Amino acid sequence: MNERSAHRKATGLAVAAAVGGFLFGFDSSVINGAVDAIEGQFELDSTVTGLVVAVALLGCALGAWSGGKLADRWGRTNVMVLGAVLFFVSSILSAIAWSAWDLALWRFMAGVGIGIASVIAPAYIAEIAPAAMRGRLGSLQQLAITVGIFTALLSDQILATSAGGAANELWLGWEAWRWMFIVAVVPAAVYGILAVRMPESPRYLVSKGKDADARAVLSSVLGPEEDVEDRIAQIHRSISEDEENAELGSLKGSRLGLKPIVWVGIVMAIFQQFVGINVIFYYSTTLWQAVGFEESQAFLVSTITAVTNVAVTFIAIALIDKVGRRPLLLIGSAGMAVSLGLMAIAFTQATGSGENVSLDGAWGIVALVSANAFVVFFGATWGPLMWVLLGEMFPNRIRAAALGVGAAANWIANFAITLTFPPMLATFGPALPYLMYAIFAVLSFFFVLTKIPETKGVELEDMSGEAYHRA
Repeated sequence: MNERSAHRKATGLAVAAAVGGFLFGFDSSVINGAVDAIEGQFELDSTVTGLVVAVALLGCALGAWSGGKLADRWGRTNVMVLGAVLFFVSSILSAIAWSAWDLALWRFMAGVGIGIASVIAPAYIAEIAPAAMRGRLGSLQQLAITVGIFTALLSDQILATSAGGAANELWLGWEAWRWMFIVAVVPAAVYGILAVRMPESPRYLVSKGKDADARAVLSSVLGPEEDVEDRIAQIHRSISEDEENAELGSLKGSRLGLKPIVWVGIVMAIFQQFVGINVIFYYSTTLWQAVGFEESQAFLVSTITAVTNVAVTFIAIALIDKVGRRPLLLIGSAGMAVSLGLMAIAFTQATGSGENVSLDGAWGIVALVSANAFVVFFGATWGPLMWVLLGEMFPNRIRAAALGVGAAANWIANFAITLTFPPMLATFGPALPYLMYAIFAVLSFFFVLTKIPETKGVELEDMSGEAYHRA
């Protein structure tokens, strides 16, 4: 097999693994089109509605935390299948829900499946990708997430429009909002079928003594210029070193009970959410109405934001293996800090309170441009790069487990931001929350400067010394 064919094989496997990211994005947005209809049908107050929406994020945290441990025990592809099954079943059960409480349970189950997918995809991609392509292929996870967000928004809109409203009957006597969940079984089934057909990670195979199988996988993705036998030997050496020093096989360490590099992953994952990206996606209607858009135009402007998020991810894919991880993260932190700061300043000029705020004149344009600039800086840097780094920065022996802890922290941070924005908005208006997110963006700049390792071009077997040295 020549190098080009091998790289095409690696890219194909990365795309297949990234379907888990599509489920991640689809699930995080599909509820948005259904939430008002669910609230009306089950006669819920805003607190219970918020719980039904946010409980999936707690399921995601559990799935991410357990997914890494299961991946080390059962293998990467088997755990992908588990995630697909959970999401498939929960989508059907959510569609036939008879109360808010059983819907919350099924949403939690969906979250567990999505949390598993969010961990396994970056780990698998990092472990099958050639070092020179690892950043680009790892960025496919975020690209798939953004495409999933857009697809969910589009399918929700089509179904709601076809029925004349999400609460109206569409087909077979079922309301449109129920069909929004049913649609999710398609990508879940695709993900499960692909996972069954994908080869297992070579590093997992070597750890289980299946060198011949690992050799076959590596030969298919590395190309003739790579020494497969040398790579197998490197994996054996790294596993042996970890087994000789048992503490490297555990996340436990001297810094508040965890290894320093694990804390780096956790804090990085928290920063990715604490800059407030999901406020833009979950609560964007408030911002758009504040700057003069009618509520009926909410889908259009949300779609523009989603398409922008998809498009700028290609910037990261193009630059990550050329420029490196740290420079892009630093640019992203600086850009987000400025754009969020401008949004905060603009909203100090707002009139009204809570969700009924408005911005007149040039301040509305400043807020709108700043919000989209924020999406651009996030989508081209922190959005994809966090998942790339979580997939590659840890030593082999703890990679899946440490990635799971980092991803769980990301989901919990997502839950915290999602839950705290509405009361902060009602109490203080938009200016204070955006100022807080701007401060977190500034802090993330200095965190990258002092703690994040540069992993461009470093083989995974050599990552231990590099990452620990930086941490």
